[in-house]
Amino acid sequence: MKKIASFQVNHDLLEKGMYVSRTDGDVITYDIRMKKPNNSGNDYISPAGGHTLEHLIATWMRNSKYSDKIIYIGPMGCQTGFYFLTRNLSHENAIALVQECFAYISNFKGEIPGSKRIECGQYLLHNLSEAKAIALDMCEILKNWTPEKLIYSNI
Repeated sequence: MKKIASFQVNHDLLEKGMYVSRTDGDVITYDIRMKKPNNSGNDYISPAGGHTLEHLIATWMRNSKYSDKIIYIGPMGCQTGFYFLTRNLSHENAIALVQECFAYISNFKGEIPGSKRIECGQYLLHNLSEAKAIALDMCEILKNWTPEKLIYSNI
């Protein structure tokens, strides 16, 4: 079988950030890389932290002014980031949306949306402090992100 595009990126050179993973017509798949792949310190998104990020990101994005342009956002199996799929949303607006979302999460207080037993299939698996720490780190990483930085350059 043909190797898919995302497996052709040298993950040893990939840094934290936001990248265009693929374009399919009017659908853009972004790679929101929150952890450096294959790091020597074994620093990955834990299942509990990723689960909390998933609940907070999905809820916030689907309530944003661009909710009708959000197709999907969810965790990567390698525990280093999330895929974010949009339709008819400019790169500038996608970056701003992700920046605003991480700012929201880094300051989040209260009950994690959808974290009750009747709302979630693994309702006890959450880590809000980890999700907030990752979001705060991503606020700094993406602070000056531009569409020019969305390209997997030299990787």
